[in-house]
Amino acid sequence: MPSLNPSHEQLAEFAARMPAGQPILMLNLLRYNADASYPQGSEHAACSGREAYKRYSRTAIAKVQGVGGRVEILAPVQVALIAPPGESWDEMLLVRYPSPEAFLAMISDPEYQAATVHRTAALADSRLIGTTPPTA
Repeated sequence: MPSLNPSHEQLAEFAARMPAGQPILMLNLLRYNADASYPQGSEHAACSGREAYKRYSRTAIAKVQGVGGRVEILAPVQVALIAPPGESWDEMLLVRYPSPEAFLAMISDPEYQAATVHRTAALADSRLIGTTPPTA
């Protein structure tokens, strides 16, 4: 079963378990639909999953920067070396936020929420994993 958007329970667990006020890194694993899967009757022009993700990214990157975050890495995935058979990803994305609160504020933003229709249409599956950067 694909995982595309966090549930209220997952967001509550994220808020409870991530260290408040501390920088975080969010690892995104992305698998695109060949063709974007917009809801029936949508006014959005047909496009590939990658193009739909680019539509989402135009707003998302501005919102990431608006809360003080930045994209650290965006790279194509070549192979999943240790993974269940058949599991594959198209890209990985690592985004730094100044805090979990900044991330939660971003995803609550109405403009960001409106753009997620493109992300949902773009992706066949995804993972979003919260981490803390190493301290050195």
